[in-house]
Amino acid sequence: MDEGTVALILAPLIIFLIFVAPIWLILHYRSKKQVNQGLTAEDQIALQELAGKAEMMADRIKTLEAILDSEAPEWRNRA
Repeated sequence: MDEGTVALILAPLIIFLIFVAPIWLILHYRSKKQVNQGLTAEDQIALQELAGKAEMMADRIKTLEAILDSEAPEWRNRA
């Protein structure tokens, strides 16, 4: 390989190693740290609220299914 070809390969590699790689590593490990920290207190509260709403919705569905079962026993077989 001649000097021109080496320069064409080496220049982008050096730019990558000096600028891109350090930023990439910093952002990568920062995101890993955030993932490992878990849920924030705000997230935990929101998750508890959603779980409560899901339980209420499940109870409502059971009630509606019981009403439908008593008033229209064949409703589950309809398409």
